[in-house]
Amino acid sequence: MQKVFIESGYGLVQMDFPSDTKEVLPSVKWGDATGFPTVAYWLYKVLEKRLTGDVITYKLGNSLIEEIGACLLGGHGIPAANGLAAYEHMRSKGAFNGKVYSENDLYTWLSEPINLNGKTFKYRFAKQKAKYLHSALEKTYKEEAPIISGKILRDWLLDIKGVGLKTASWVARNWLDADDVAILDIHIYRAGILGGFFKPEMTIEKNYQELEEQFISLAQSMKIRTSELDAVMWYEMQNSLSIHRLLSLQEPSNSLGIRQPTDNCGANPEQITLI
Repeated sequence: MQKVFIESGYGLVQMDFPSDTKEVLPSVKWGDATGFPTVAYWLYKVLEKRLTGDVITYKLGNSLIEEIGACLLGGHGIPAANGLAAYEHMRSKGAFNGKVYSENDLYTWLSEPINLNGKTFKYRFAKQKAKYLHSALEKTYKEEAPIISGKILRDWLLDIKGVGLKTASWVARNWLDADDVAILDIHIYRAGILGGFFKPEMTIEKNYQELEEQFISLAQSMKIRTSELDAVMWYEMQNSLSIHRLLSLQEPSNSLGIRQPTDNCGANPEQITLI
């Protein structure tokens, strides 16, 4: 067993973790809980956020179409802050009020200067995203979304232009607080490769659902929620400057395509060592 300590408002909380050599899944060991990127490390981070009350809130919209809009306007190539600012801008224009606006209307609004922290920026891919938003508006206006499960909602969302498995899973997880889907972006993929629970020969583009099943199985074996693990892992991989520095050491091999992020997250440095 490994003894770990988590600092909370009531002092240090001691916990017993499985031995670092014990397998959490076949051929996947728990690893040493004292540092990134082991499975035990991620369990520590999840439990730490629970005990400190630092819960990650991931729902973005007040309606399903708002949630779809927020996720469509973020994602690959768009810094998180810019995506959220674009979403708020479009919401202020009434883009998600239940009407099916034309691509031209949506493009006009999305092409306007968007405010972010007292400055303005021009949104990338405005014409493309206007087309996707129009498709989402039509879909949600004409059909009632199935909310039986995350996977069922995800499959329904895939009919929207520009919505692939990752974005559809993102919407479904956020809106339904679902644990039967996982949002596998580059941050989660890198964590999986480094932690040994994803195989490098598998890619998000070709093996999304296989990787998702592995991720869900991992969370279940860790006895935590998939959505919880997904959110904590993404947040840490995106925002921890210590992890960014560690990942940058991998740069020469370029085997994972790891590089320093281009957007400024403004996060506070966090220690890799836990104990």
